[in-house]
Amino acid sequence: MVPNPDRLLIFDTTLRDGEQSPGCSMTQPEKLRVARSLAELGVDVIEAGFPAASRGDWESVNAVAREVEGSIICGLARCNREDIELAAKALRAAPQHRIHVFLATSAIHRQYKLNMAQEEILRTAVEGVKMARELCEDVEFSPEDASRTELEFLAQVVEAAIEAGAGTVNIPDTVGYTVPDEFAELFRYLRKNVRGIDKIRLSVHCHDDLGMAVANSLTAVVAGARQIECTINGIGERAGNCSLEEVVMALKTREAFFNVRTRIQTTRLYPHFAGWSPASPACPSRVTRRSWVKTPLHTKPASINTGC
Repeated sequence: MVPNPDRLLIFDTTLRDGEQSPGCSMTQPEKLRVARSLAELGVDVIEAGFPAASRGDWESVNAVAREVEGSIICGLARCNREDIELAAKALRAAPQHRIHVFLATSAIHRQYKLNMAQEEILRTAVEGVKMARELCEDVEFSPEDASRTELEFLAQVVEAAIEAGAGTVNIPDTVGYTVPDEFAELFRYLRKNVRGIDKIRLSVHCHDDLGMAVANSLTAVVAGARQIECTINGIGERAGNCSLEEVVMALKTREAFFNVRTRIQTTRLYPHFAGWSPASPACPSRVTRRSWVKTPLHTKPASINTGC
């Protein structure tokens, strides 16, 4: 199915990538609370975790799949049968679920992390996507460290993943290395040189090491991406990820420029609480980034403080 060009999906990875931020690891009840809040917010895809990482992660993903409605529930997996089968079992109870498989493609990762040649990467990526498709209709593929991968080889991997059955292909700036103009050129190159790319949804996943995760994500939208991967408050590994609230409000505020829409209920990003509104002369308290993870913004007013 050809994706609607006016519709942009919001893929939240607070429960997976965001949890790697120091001090932001969560218990299963906390993950369920955040997942329910994300679904109420209108997030399209919730990446609930990495089921093969640990028994606890598998159980948390499974609990989110069983108990959270309204969003596609996603689990991350490497391109091997054990990871993919664990993800499929954890996600099975969700009415809508997705397996997200990934494999590094850059020269530095091929040489020093995987010790694999380009031909092996291509074969493993195809096998991983095909295995995931045997167990789940909705499969996403990510060429890890895409922004540092040779363009010609990246195009080969993306095309092979599409042919193998991936419905979404995510282009990650894994180490927060790229800049907007360069990233736009990468997307334009893929759209020009990859057969079948117009039949799938292109996604973007940016890290903030150089402070450009939101800018790079918005640039990718202009260049054809129709899914943004992000986290609440931009929490995540190292310097963090693209911030959900920043990128969503940029898209909403400049809707006439970006020409896309999301289904995020933006009023729930910063709700009014009983007895206080942003117009009030005194603000009762402030909320830090870390406190959001423990107490989602749209929990019952009595249970949390607000910021101003």
